[in-house]
Amino acid sequence: MKTMKRIILAALILSIPLVIESSLYAHCDTLDGPVVAAAKLAIQKGDITPVLKWVNKDGEKEVREAFSLTMKVRSQGEDAQRLADTFFFETLVRVHRSSEGVPYTGLKPAGSIEPVILAADKSLQQGSVDGLAGEVAKLIQEAIRARFAKAVESKKHADESVEAGRAYVEAYVDYIHFVEAMHSLAREKAGEQHQLHEVAAKQE
Repeated sequence: MKTMKRIILAALILSIPLVIESSLYAHCDTLDGPVVAAAKLAIQKGDITPVLKWVNKDGEKEVREAFSLTMKVRSQGEDAQRLADTFFFETLVRVHRSSEGVPYTGLKPAGSIEPVILAADKSLQQGSVDGLAGEVAKLIQEAIRARFAKAVESKKHADESVEAGRAYVEAYVDYIHFVEAMHSLAREKAGEQHQLHEVAAKQE
């Protein structure tokens, strides 16, 4: 089980540059994600409050109107309830994603959340992120070292032929872009203001 978890985390870390650009790891649009969970709670309580934290002020009016309509329609039978609930889920998720600057592509089925995202959510419930943070940090280090080793090795043969030179450039670009992506992500999310050249200076 531990090995499988490590493989899953490794696969995610190795694909982070692509994930960052495409937001493939987003889970707020899944039926078992936190946004829909809040929507279900709001419907159950008949109170919109639980969902308002998921939208900004610009989208609040639309969400309130959708909730009001949903609660009215739900009284017309089971089929009406399902249609009304889905309408509210879709509206809420669409408005939420719009506030994040990403397009709405429909509700995703339950069970489609990445395991590492589930682990991140679980860490919040447990009140500790030490285990997850340590594992992810270790995998990032391994990914950087692997790319570095490949770039160093291919550099030794870069002048032997055009093909070898291109192989080196490919390895070089992959290494540099990965490091840059990791640093940019950490700096953005942690609020740090360090620049890449500062990191390089500390290594000299």
